[in-house]
Amino acid sequence: MIHRKTMRSNRRLPVPDKAAKAGPPPSLLEQRLQPPELRFSPAAWAKLLYLRDLGDTEVGGFGIAADADLLYVEDVELVRQACTGASVEFDDQAVADFFDRQVDRGRRLEQFARIWVHTHPANFAQPSSVDEETFARVFGRTDWSVMFILAQRGQTYARLRFNVGPGGDVELPVGVDYGRPFPASDQTAWKAEYEANVEKTERQWLSQRNPFLSLENISPPDPWDVDPWLSDWDELPDGRREITDSAEAHHAI
Repeated sequence: MIHRKTMRSNRRLPVPDKAAKAGPPPSLLEQRLQPPELRFSPAAWAKLLYLRDLGDTEVGGFGIAADADLLYVEDVELVRQACTGASVEFDDQAVADFFDRQVDRGRRLEQFARIWVHTHPANFAQPSSVDEETFARVFGRTDWSVMFILAQRGQTYARLRFNVGPGGDVELPVGVDYGRPFPASDQTAWKAEYEANVEKTERQWLSQRNPFLSLENISPPDPWDVDPWLSDWDELPDGRREITDSAEAHHAI
């Protein structure tokens, strides 16, 4: 075995000044001004990606938030909907049933009716004019709400809107939080949920049935008009009204 000797130099190589390159740390004020992050569990994120790629239309749903962290999305749930490549229209009765199920599971309104999630089938995550109109009309009376869009190639858009005080909007960074326990993926169940709820259509509007009125009362109103929902909600017994204190009532989208 041959041993080779090497020369060792005592000269020290210059160490990069990381602090100089990175700049000064953010001030306390700057830290406080940083927007919060909308985070998804790995399972919720995987489900969204899977649902996005099952068809060539948009797909919409509700983000289910953690009880103690309302910007952490644990799951995404679909309701019956008619979809095109540029729009999603939720069925009124399906939304009402979804609200009832969530309340029966012990969830608060803030956990299941504040984060509107939908996909775009193209490589463009910015909200369309229809998205903006929907967000303003449907969520305009809630104290806060989030619009989240997932497009192709992982492009995302998230915006938090406040409707209390002076109000305002702020775009949110989006991330996947691997620091908490999360369930395994279940593509079989996700596909079944998609097939049970998503209908591809080319129609611009659907006849809507208000679940609180006669089933014969079918008309093609503005698909995002929430006023009939609110008036009917006020007429319900007090026990059922207690599940929500927000004006969007059942018609979340």
